[in-house]
Amino acid sequence: MKKRMLAILLSLLTLAMAVSGCSGKKEAAEKTLLEQIKERGYLMVGTEGTWSPYTYHDENDNLVGFEVEVAKVIADYIGVEVRYTETVWSSIFAALDAGQVDIIVNAVTATDDRKEKYDFSTAYNYSQYAMLVRADNDEINTLADVKGKTASNNPTSTIGVFAEQAGCVFDDVEEAAQAISEVLNGRADVTFNTLVSLADYLKQHPEQKDQFKIITVSDPEPTEYIPVVKGNEDFVKVIDEALDKARKDGTLTAISMKYFDVDTTQG
Repeated sequence: MKKRMLAILLSLLTLAMAVSGCSGKKEAAEKTLLEQIKERGYLMVGTEGTWSPYTYHDENDNLVGFEVEVAKVIADYIGVEVRYTETVWSSIFAALDAGQVDIIVNAVTATDDRKEKYDFSTAYNYSQYAMLVRADNDEINTLADVKGKTASNNPTSTIGVFAEQAGCVFDDVEEAAQAISEVLNGRADVTFNTLVSLADYLKQHPEQKDQFKIITVSDPEPTEYIPVVKGNEDFVKVIDEALDKARKDGTLTAISMKYFDVDTTQG
């Protein structure tokens, strides 16, 4: 009889522990991603780490760049630390899907295909086309002035198509540095690129800064967003709040000027 009672008590204890364990698991599963981030105390961010000036390693091998600081702005707003996971672009969304990172901050565009699987923040960076001409070139001051002029660009590239639509003829060049050299040497009148790319080139080559002028030729288009796995609307809302605050108080502008020498964060 005593043995039977003991067996019953052990069975009840085991059942109670199982129920308690299931309850704990259910409670953990019901926590939102934002709650999990706050509880663990850090935000997990996916980025490449190999793309200057967006996300790269400095001379001391520290991970730095525009995207790196934008991610920290979000973590600071939430009130947690930030931890970066560096991965190649081809694997970066797989890391997000697997929960290895909470967000990707790596110049992600919000395509229709991606919107089926992810929710996106508001845009935090914008792109503009610009053209680079010699500083002593008084003939080219607007996009209308390039008709019939020679552009050092690849005519099959997106920016090359833009130049062709503006009426340019081509000095077919693949690399940006070579294209700029063609303009400097007078073999081409102009080269087209994004505003960020041209500004960054001159930042990296300050000895050439006075030899050129940059002319923007398109309105800013939103190009960078932060993806989050669907079902985390409260988290996306907090990311948007962080970006909005940083935009209004000048933080995003300061980060952009630090890395690009131009403000690319205002639409």
